[in-house]
Amino acid sequence: MSGDTRLLALGLIAVLSSASAVSAFLSWRAGGKPSPALDNLNQRIKAWWVMVALIALAFVCGKTGVIVLFALVSFAALREYVTLTFSRRSDHWVLLGMFGIVIPVQYVLVWQEWYGLYSIFIPVYCFLVMPALTALRGDTERFLARVAEQQWGIMLAVYCVSHVPALMTLPIPGFEGRGLLLIAFLIITVQGSDVLQYIFGKLFGRHALSPNVSPSKTWEGLVGGIAGASALGGLLYWLTPFSPPQAAMIAALSCLMGFLGGLVASAIKRDRGVKDWGQMIEGHGGMMDRADSLVFAAPVFFHVVRYLWT
Repeated sequence: MSGDTRLLALGLIAVLSSASAVSAFLSWRAGGKPSPALDNLNQRIKAWWVMVALIALAFVCGKTGVIVLFALVSFAALREYVTLTFSRRSDHWVLLGMFGIVIPVQYVLVWQEWYGLYSIFIPVYCFLVMPALTALRGDTERFLARVAEQQWGIMLAVYCVSHVPALMTLPIPGFEGRGLLLIAFLIITVQGSDVLQYIFGKLFGRHALSPNVSPSKTWEGLVGGIAGASALGGLLYWLTPFSPPQAAMIAALSCLMGFLGGLVASAIKRDRGVKDWGQMIEGHGGMMDRADSLVFAAPVFFHVVRYLWT
């Protein structure tokens, strides 16, 4: 374990330990009185301990461990997505291919570092083959809606998410073998922005940003969250090949895209009449509820780094 990785691990343990201590103090002060907000806080902190432990285990296993972890994330997120969409019996082979072919092939291509193919496998080849297979079945009822939902599902849950482990494949001069730290930088800043947006929104939120999509999101929360996460990104520049100002600017861009990803995910849930994508993660909802901000942030972050630093 490198010095930077060890320092990062100690920092995360310190943050989670502090959160657990605060939660324990609040529970003690509540004197055992029922408090849904406090219960939810405790659930979220426990879930974060588990998630950080799983990510740490994947990091210890190196490139293969990280790719397997995010392949499982894609599988869980796609499963949640598919349960909310309309399908017919004639779609079953396409759906089976989404899980049994598209996910494994996309992540094997990432593992092989075959950028020229994993960057177009889904948005070109899968997008052409899937509607063709559906048309061959001869079932035209809600054809366009069914095909669009399937394509959008693999784009969100598989293609976009796969850009997180793909960061390890970038040949950045002077940064060889440190792709895991780049992944840590992306996850910490984007997830940190989510937390800060929630905090700033609760403390200062007055103007709803998109009340019909997500009533809890405010302009104050968005500005405060992105500003705070940008400052955090600048402080974590040592995890990256960026200078402090560059790290802050890239963190701001990633967090803005993360916000838009969360907003789109909320719009989909509104359309389907559900509050959460699922119940997989205690206190957080489903896998997509936790990964929605990475969906938009990961590919943008990946390509900005690829075009400017490789």
